[in-house]
Amino acid sequence: MMRGMMRLEPQLFEEPSMKEPVMDLRARRIKGLQRDRSEGGRNEPLFIDSILNGPTLPPAGSDPSKHDDALDAYSATITRVVDELAPSVVNLQVMRRVMGGRRVDGGGSGVVITPDGYMLTSAHVVHGMDEGIVSFTDGREFDFEIIGADALSDLAVLRTQASDLVPAELGNAGALRVGQLVVALGNPLGFAGSVTAGIVSALGRSFPARSGDHIRFIENVIQTDAALHPGNSGGALADGRGEVVGINTALVGANAGQGLGLAVPINEATRKIIAALMRDGRVRRAFLGIAGGPRPLPPRLSDRIGRDRGIEVVHVEPGGPGARAGLAPEDIIIEIKGEPVQGMDDVQRLMDVGAIGRRIPVRIYRNGAEHEVVVIPSELRAG
Repeated sequence: MMRGMMRLEPQLFEEPSMKEPVMDLRARRIKGLQRDRSEGGRNEPLFIDSILNGPTLPPAGSDPSKHDDALDAYSATITRVVDELAPSVVNLQVMRRVMGGRRVDGGGSGVVITPDGYMLTSAHVVHGMDEGIVSFTDGREFDFEIIGADALSDLAVLRTQASDLVPAELGNAGALRVGQLVVALGNPLGFAGSVTAGIVSALGRSFPARSGDHIRFIENVIQTDAALHPGNSGGALADGRGEVVGINTALVGANAGQGLGLAVPINEATRKIIAALMRDGRVRRAFLGIAGGPRPLPPRLSDRIGRDRGIEVVHVEPGGPGARAGLAPEDIIIEIKGEPVQGMDDVQRLMDVGAIGRRIPVRIYRNGAEHEVVVIPSELRAG
């Protein structure tokens, strides 16, 4: 036997000595049906009827909500969310044309958002596809097409010719709190209709999305410990009311299901993106040509303007709109179009299609003094 190794010996249960108290099982009675052990000449265990009969089930066709006392509150919430949302979550198969036909090249999940066939998913799920098939929980299958995809938000809108679909209710991720219950529905690893539950682990995360040479950070991403796996992408992350507050998009780390799942939030910004994809098939954005991040303001400036953060410029694209306006690294942006900004998500919100080609006042703090420059954003050409 090697030194340092603990040897595991089987332990035997010995009869108790007469000096120790012995539990008299005959003195205990258990409520429920009992069978005479000698009935019919058979030597059957006591209480076998209660094992065979099982619990009393609710009458067929009765209202399940009246019997929720059989579930704890946590389980009751999850089952209610699943009942409401499962018909709206679909399985997507992505096809590529090959010589002699087509082959399945991947898949994911999607969420029905209108009764007439519009669906929401992750842009990376359908990237590069030639054809696609959508499967519903009632067994129906249809072809689908991409109406529009936006790699910089990792969202895509699809359309199928099915009708009378059950749309999901889109919620507001801005109302989420860390520790709140969330439920993920999707088709991980090809297992359709799978459900996992967890909590909001963190809020305010940033997730980089790339399109061509451009990288845009998706802001206010939801982090959850609900187990996610390949195939969950594009599926729903719902709150306890059954409203979709996020679209599952990514796993963090080398292995799936390790408690770090990310979801693109459903909020004012993403609703505008979804609407643009449905209407125009693409998202137009204004381009400032800067990169930056939040920075605490000097105390005097903070006291004067009533805010404690601004955006420090860390890079200016040569020849871009910011460079032409005179913006420089280490400038601190405190206002754009007269609106306070404290993070790059504020900049992205303000740089919508309406800002393209317009004169936009930008207030900055530089070398101990406030200045105003005028930027004329160009259109971001992604892809």
